[in-house]
Amino acid sequence: MSEQPRSVDLTATSPFVAALKFDVAESTGTRVTGSVDLGPDQHTPWGVVHGGVYCSVVESAASIGASLAVQEKGEFAVGVNNNTDFIRSVGEGRVDVVAEPLQQSRTQQLWQVLLTRAEDGKLVARGQVRLQNVRLPFA
Repeated sequence: MSEQPRSVDLTATSPFVAALKFDVAESTGTRVTGSVDLGPDQHTPWGVVHGGVYCSVVESAASIGASLAVQEKGEFAVGVNNNTDFIRSVGEGRVDVVAEPLQQSRTQQLWQVLLTRAEDGKLVARGQVRLQNVRLPFA
């Protein structure tokens, strides 16, 4: 049985993720996809997108997928380590996001997230996030 994608309303659930302009297209416990429109609002003083934007998108995509993977158990996933490599600079444009788990266990998950330029598919950044599965505070 294949897992059905879930819709994530980022405006309602996470103003921070919405402020990143991270548009989630697909979200399941085994895959998260979407895109980010980058431009001057995310620039460093030198005119390129700040690496913190990439770190935040990587963490957000991994957290969404990992949390969906454990939500039926009354849990969510919190990042405990984020390693993001910045491959090439971007001044503006759309970046596509694909996040998939490398490992999912009862207590932890490891997700890989790739950010590529929409215009040519070239890798912009790649990240790996280790997450801990924890009980929802209200479950």
